Amino acid sequence: MEYIIAAEAAEKWGITVRQVQRLLAANRIPGTKQYGRSQLIPADAKKPGDPRFEKKQPEKPPSSNLAEIIAEASLSLPHDNPDAIFDIVKKERIRRIYKGELAYLRGDFEQTKQCYQKAEGDDMAKLRAASFAIAASISSGDYVFYQEIESFLKNIIKKDIDTNITMTAELGLASAYVSALAPTMVPDWLKNGDFAAFSIPLLKLDSTFKRVKYFQATKQYESMLATAQTVLGLIEAENGISVGDIYFRIACAVACCGLDRTDEAKRYLTDAACIYLPHGFITPFAEAVTTLGGLLERLLEREYPEYYDAVIEQGKRTFTNWLTFHNHFAKNNITLILSLRDYQIAQLAAKGVPNAKIAEQFHISEGRLKNKISEIYAELLVNNRNELAKLIL
Repeated sequence: MEYIIAAEAAEKWGITVRQVQRLLAANRIPGTKQYGRSQLIPADAKKPGDPRFEKKQPEKPPSSNLAEIIAEASLSLPHDNPDAIFDIVKKERIRRIYKGELAYLRGDFEQTKQCYQKAEGDDMAKLRAASFAIAASISSGDYVFYQEIESFLKNIIKKDIDTNITMTAELGLASAYVSALAPTMVPDWLKNGDFAAFSIPLLKLDSTFKRVKYFQATKQYESMLATAQTVLGLIEAENGISVGDIYFRIACAVACCGLDRTDEAKRYLTDAACIYLPHGFITPFAEAVTTLGGLLERLLEREYPEYYDAVIEQGKRTFTNWLTFHNHFAKNNITLILSLRDYQIAQLAAKGVPNAKIAEQFHISEGRLKNKISEIYAELLVNNRNELAKLIL
């Protein structure tokens, strides 16, 4: 490479030698090299522009950043080897998201938590990873970790940066609400299926799955099945495995069990097991053990005995941890889970006030009150007044 001195650059660029020296002092000329006390400038170097008049590139809006992350983190996984996704994805922030999701699907919840925490300082990547991180906190019974994610999401909502971002944060929290059997806390737009405000198409798919889970929590099995079936017909991956596919298939199986359509449930479950169990994706099946009425156990014993212990044992641990999570969640959010009237009834019942006096105070019959208290027990997953008192008082 040929080099010139400051005086030659000044003549070439039509400026003074002093101006060239200022540019050198500010390191605004790339490729220079020191020669004794002088700095040599590449002969083909261009005159730096005046920073006062240079146009600044407009910053990408946060929603554009989120859309980019979601698109890159929603690729189909290779059929034969889902981990080959890491040969395709090179950006570290996106690799971390896939690593956390695959770890979750295989039951490594600590790895999922770590991947979320490593996204600290990258709010949009954390936002994308939040749903799986919340699921990991529930499956491991780690309520403290959930509170960390909850605080982050609520702060995002409070900032109200952009509709897509705010609704994505609400979507993350909704995954906890439906899992904790607190469907009254789900935002109205999700209950009603009003996704028009989303300008990022893939967010509508995530929202649809959360709505399916809302239908499950409220025992609307017909709506649950119809929605999940519709989406399955749209998301079938031609060149790989879709993570959403496994959850919608299992949702169809759960809905069919709720509707006593056992043969259909078996078909959906068998298809899901055939595609996903060979890759070690045991978590979606373990989560559904208690909702499939023994169907999963029979299928595993007959078709996939090598996965029986892994799925069933994880299912037992997950259920125990879920109860722990639910109890913490219910205690901290009881005034949101119950209506004001139900909460007042629950408080009186927990304090041991006789049914007759409670019924008189609320101007209802004792029979109606007993039914109401049973409904409260069901919502809070308690069996008697003593358990209610531990939760409320």
